[in-house]
Amino acid sequence: MRPITGLVITLNEAQHIGDCIDSLTRVCDEVIVVDSLSQDDTAQVARSKGARVLFQEYLGDGPQKAFGVPQAKHDWILALDADERLDSDAVDAIMALPLDDPSVAYSFRRRNFCGPHWIRAAGFYPDEVVRLYNRTTSGYLPKKAHSSVQAPKYVRTRAHILHFTYENFSHWMQRIDQLSTRDAWAMKMKGTQPSAMRPARHAMSALVRKLIFKGGMFQGGDGFTVAVTTAFHAYMKYAKLNELYENETRSKGHEI
Repeated sequence: MRPITGLVITLNEAQHIGDCIDSLTRVCDEVIVVDSLSQDDTAQVARSKGARVLFQEYLGDGPQKAFGVPQAKHDWILALDADERLDSDAVDAIMALPLDDPSVAYSFRRRNFCGPHWIRAAGFYPDEVVRLYNRTTSGYLPKKAHSSVQAPKYVRTRAHILHFTYENFSHWMQRIDQLSTRDAWAMKMKGTQPSAMRPARHAMSALVRKLIFKGGMFQGGDGFTVAVTTAFHAYMKYAKLNELYENETRSKGHEI
C-alpha cells in the first residue's frame, strides 16, 4: 500500500477530532487538520494526537478541504469530517488497495447516526461518498457548500465510514440551523438571488423526493424524520439567503 495523508477540516470539534485522528492513523502516515480558527481545544487535541494543524479562516467547503492538500507529504489523500471514523472494514479495504492508479478515486458507504441509532431511511444509507483520491489527478470541486471529489475514474468499495452526525434530535435541529446559515452564505457568495417563493418550493421538492422517490413514506418513523428535516433544511437555507439580502439592503439604506 502506498503512503496516505489524512486530511480533516474543523471548527470547534474538540469532542470529535481525537477519535477521528485515531481512526485515520490506522491507515495514514500523517494527518493534517485545517482548522477554521476554533474557539475550543480542537487544535490542542489534534496536536496531542500527532496531527499537523494549519489555521485558515473558513473559505467554504471545497476550498477549505483543498487548502491543506499542497502541504501533504503524500499524493494519496484520505479526507474525513471530524465526526467521521473509518469502520473496521474500511481499514481492511484501504490496507488491501494497491493504489497503483492515480486516476482512480475510491468511495465508501457511510452509516449516519443520530445518537446510537443508525438511520438507514430515505437515502441516509448507503450514502456513498468519495474520500480517497490522488491529488495529482483529482480533488474537491471549488464549491462553497457540499463539495465533492472530482476524479477521472471512481471505484466503489463496499466498506463503511461511520458518521456520528447528530448526538440527539436537539442536536439535529442545531446542525440544521448551523448548516443552513453556512449554505445561505455560500449561495450568496455564488451570486444566487433572493426569491420569495424559493424557500417553499425547495422545501416541498425535498419532502416529495425523500418521502416518495427515496421511499421514506414506507420506512417508518426514520423515513418521515429524514423527509421533514431535509425539507426544513431546504426551507431555512433559502429563507436565510433572503434574509442576508434584506439585511444588506437595510444596511445600505442606513448609510445613505
